[in-house]
Amino acid sequence: MSSVYGTNTRLLELPFTKAKGMGTMKTVDEKTVTMNRRKFLEITGVSTIVGLLGGWGLVELFAPGELDASYLPKKEALVAQRWAMLIDMKKFTDQSAEQCIRTCHRIHNVPDISNPKREIKWIWLEHFANAFPGEEHEHMPESIEEERFFVMCNHCDNPPCVRVCPTKATWQRKDGIIMMDQHRCIGCRYCMAACPFGARSFNWGDYRSSIKNRNPEYPTREKGVVEKCNFCAERLAKGLIPACVEESKGAMIFGDLMDEQSELRKSMREHYTIRRKPYLGTNPQVYYVI
Repeated sequence: MSSVYGTNTRLLELPFTKAKGMGTMKTVDEKTVTMNRRKFLEITGVSTIVGLLGGWGLVELFAPGELDASYLPKKEALVAQRWAMLIDMKKFTDQSAEQCIRTCHRIHNVPDISNPKREIKWIWLEHFANAFPGEEHEHMPESIEEERFFVMCNHCDNPPCVRVCPTKATWQRKDGIIMMDQHRCIGCRYCMAACPFGARSFNWGDYRSSIKNRNPEYPTREKGVVEKCNFCAERLAKGLIPACVEESKGAMIFGDLMDEQSELRKSMREHYTIRRKPYLGTNPQVYYVI
């Protein structure tokens, strides 16, 4: 039987006896069996456990508590009931705005793709009419009409992207941040179609070789997966504010929307703010000072 698949392959061979009336048939001695019943059951049993629990579940089975401990937030981690961001574009110059983009993309290993149909972006600039469609009118101040505004994932309270993802590769944390797990992403792009803000990018190729200064502390992405802004969740876990906020020198404020004493809420009381496409019901959590 082993010759069917080549000389280096042995099939499951079990000993048997010649039945009455059958012709000459060679029996296989149990000592020569490549895989006996006991070994077969052991392998299928482990395979079943892996299939049911997954790799992480298997680690937890044999090393209980170690996996959870490694993923618990550090003591210095920043926490909130509901994270949100406020952006005051009046405090930006063209140079400082571009620097925020470069910092974000450098830290998160976002490749620089020249083709606009294939580009990957977590944060970028759009004119008022594109950032806030339907809000513009012919009598609005020229300064606002020509102003460029930062746009990114809005980490909505009611995210349509999360609802349509078939593999739960994108999900919402308790603090409101919309996360992405590229290992679960199958590249169906349902989330991209559902997002009304165009905040997600798709890796049409393996662009990792185009990353000039790779950050070893953040994973790169392969072909066929979606990515987006994550409010620098990996930095929050270390007690650091988002990279763009740090780079903005006060033009961006990140904080707990539920904390009335937070700098975010104080600024919102002092300035009139708007959000992108609030009429769609997604309840975006990035606010803009106008």
